[in-house]
Amino acid sequence: MNHQALNNPITEDDIANYLANTPDFFVRHAELLATVQFTSPHSNRTVGLQERQAEMLREKIKALEQRIMEMIRHGSENVMLSDKVLRWARSLLMSTDLHALPTSIEQDIQNQFAVPQVGIRLWGVAPEFAGLAVAQEVSDDAKLFASSLMEPFCGLNTGFEAVGWLAEPATVTSLALIPLRGAAMAGLPSPAFGLLVLASPDAHRFHSGMGTDFLARIGELVSAALSRLK
Repeated sequence: MNHQALNNPITEDDIANYLANTPDFFVRHAELLATVQFTSPHSNRTVGLQERQAEMLREKIKALEQRIMEMIRHGSENVMLSDKVLRWARSLLMSTDLHALPTSIEQDIQNQFAVPQVGIRLWGVAPEFAGLAVAQEVSDDAKLFASSLMEPFCGLNTGFEAVGWLAEPATVTSLALIPLRGAAMAGLPSPAFGLLVLASPDAHRFHSGMGTDFLARIGELVSAALSRLK
């Protein structure tokens, strides 16, 4: 008896590797294919190789159909979202009441994009807008932080000053912080003149792994609209 074989029995992985590396095995032993039996996961009955292959093909087709339908659904949602942003951008450009504009933007983002809490702070505004709620005092640290953001920050609330600008700061679990800045100069981003805060009690609404392209576009629109207050 081969003691080495007893100490190292053949495993399923060994068999699978052998068959994968010996593609002509079933060519030389075609009669084995007719005897292979499987238990169908759908009916729990024994089926032959061809029937099981057909089942697997149907499963793949079904999964592909579901993926296509999901892509179509997401595509429709993206079109609707783009239309919504376009209409909102048009309303921002047509706004003539600059004193009411910041509050209007906060309310629009809440209503149009289902964000529980929205806040804005601006600094360096023209004297005529200095009395607005959005022009209240902001620390130098918050200003430096806003200017340091090259893209929106998304993540958990770890005690950001900006959370205190919201109506219900105690309910904030996750947030997005979006810098507001003017046009780039000589290819370099200009310092931030404000910060847009989107907040939610849902810890998964804004997270570090999410895409920020849409939030960046929102920031650009809000920046363009509120730059008129400087």
